[in-house]
Amino acid sequence: MANSHNFETQIEHLLKSEKKFYPPKEVVSSAYIKDYESVYAYSIRDPEGFWGQIARELTWTEPWQKVRELKLPYHRWFIGGKTNITLNALDRHADSWRRNKVAVIWLSEEGEEQVGTYGQLRDRVNQFANGLKSLGVSKGDRVVIYMPLTIEGIIAMLACARIGAIHSVVYAGMGAGALRSRIEDCEAKVVICSDVTFRRGKVVRLKAVVDEALDGVDCVEKVVVHRRTKPPIELEEWEVDFWELLRAHSHRFKPEIMDAEDPLFILYTSGTTGKPKGVVHVHGGYMVGTYYLTRAFFDIKDQDVYWSTSDIGWIVGHSFIVYGPLCAGATVLIREGAPDYPHPGIVWEMVQKYGVSVMFTAPTALRMFMRFGEEHIKKFDRSTLRILACAGEPLNPEAWQFAQHVILENKGYCIDNFWQTEVAGPVLGTMPTMPSKPGFAGKPLPGVVADIVDAEGKSIPAGRGGYLVLRQPLPYMMRTIYNDPTRYESYWNEIPGCYKTGDIAVCDDEGYFAVLGRADDVLNVAGHRIGTADLESALVSHPAIAEAAAIGLPDEVKGERIKVFVVLREGKKVTEGLRKSIIQHVRKELGPIATPSEVEFVDKLPKTRSGKIMRRLLRARELGLPEGDTSTLED
Repeated sequence: MANSHNFETQIEHLLKSEKKFYPPKEVVSSAYIKDYESVYAYSIRDPEGFWGQIARELTWTEPWQKVRELKLPYHRWFIGGKTNITLNALDRHADSWRRNKVAVIWLSEEGEEQVGTYGQLRDRVNQFANGLKSLGVSKGDRVVIYMPLTIEGIIAMLACARIGAIHSVVYAGMGAGALRSRIEDCEAKVVICSDVTFRRGKVVRLKAVVDEALDGVDCVEKVVVHRRTKPPIELEEWEVDFWELLRAHSHRFKPEIMDAEDPLFILYTSGTTGKPKGVVHVHGGYMVGTYYLTRAFFDIKDQDVYWSTSDIGWIVGHSFIVYGPLCAGATVLIREGAPDYPHPGIVWEMVQKYGVSVMFTAPTALRMFMRFGEEHIKKFDRSTLRILACAGEPLNPEAWQFAQHVILENKGYCIDNFWQTEVAGPVLGTMPTMPSKPGFAGKPLPGVVADIVDAEGKSIPAGRGGYLVLRQPLPYMMRTIYNDPTRYESYWNEIPGCYKTGDIAVCDDEGYFAVLGRADDVLNVAGHRIGTADLESALVSHPAIAEAAAIGLPDEVKGERIKVFVVLREGKKVTEGLRKSIIQHVRKELGPIATPSEVEFVDKLPKTRSGKIMRRLLRARELGLPEGDTSTLED
């Protein structure tokens, strides 16, 4: 098992220091689900009844004949049902008393604000859907969106869904190489982008990245540009202005009626090979799952102001900025820019100003707030904050305690949870009525059958680490990997009948799960998954590098930082300029999140006799851990 010595130490520490903290009474009394045990028991005893009951709360144009059909590794949900996720994210509210309720509040770093009601949001989405139709986009076409966290980005996503086109949002911080590979993999017909974004008071130019990514790409017919700079940038003949396209069209649009199993979006995530891995989610089951978890886990209600500090470029942004909260009729706050700019207390100033009651952030952010100190938090009133949910990487007990005792002052509740792009929503979590065990994500959520197993798939007793698996599918899980069914099947085939998450975890004798880290070669930097293969392939594309290896090392703020080992080509010399050039090259290819913190030049890399780089050994040496079995190491 990967890094087994390190995981054993983590498990020992967790089980020794196991403490329970109980939720505040006010949180329990208002919680959507009061009795986890009975709801969970029902969801496992009668999954069809459970998920069918939730689905009936939503709008369908034709009812389903059957809740689920399992032919593992494939599973289908709400079979025969017809809908469009935007009927529930927009029309269900715009045609009701919620028409004038605020759907989205957008903020800039400088304090600029834009507000859109459900009625206004539907009008803009309809106009943009008509605009995309006029460019030849239709059901099943793929559209890549490379935009920052703006209302326009959300309009673009919803307009694609309304047409039945399949959107693929690429985080607007990824480099030209990463963007190109995703455009080519899904054969996008149209790219929608912004000319710039703003971060820490600086202008970040996105259009130049798009231009470079599209050089030599044949599939893209049109580029729609959200122009934000003054004077506006010039457009080429195949390029169209976002707002001109939108304003030229009617605010009436009849949404495409989709089968429950029709694809909604492709979201690319890092894996252990260099090839992009396009996770496919669908209109029906994804809608039901994210709607349910918005209410049941995040406990979002009509009067709440909800803020996720994530971005539309990640699965959190899809599930719990856009689709889940909008299907539930929530008011969603979004803020473009850095959470520590223009000052270290800006997040708490916004919580005070807008009366934020439910917040979703990452352990990296909590550790950053810890580093800044309490004075930047205590300047502002956080008394409206009832729920502070945290996910993206393991939440260490110290960060949990800081959130609970300092940020929330024990009036609200910090709830941990675990999930991944492939499952689209929490599968383990501490629900608002459950006691917390810092360091443990929580228990399986309703509908989830989780287990810890060994390499052969046998269940492991409580208190021992193993592979985290799910023993039955969920409606909100991925349906396939785009154009790569074999890769999808590998998730289920390695341990027959189980979905293997790729994480190492432990379960205690009360059924609480702690997720300890990845079992494969995927790094988790500030909650963003980066494949070592992606990093290494970017490194060896540098003209001076012959071979490369990347590892993650512990970082008290980011969770992991990246260190790379490089072997230079013959005749190349180690210089400070070369080191900087390598770092800049990776940053350009993969974006700032993949920037190495450290570059070490070596004569050779440790490899097995079959030629596999032993990253485990590099990591063990860096951390001063036992090197373990090196019998396969080449001489």
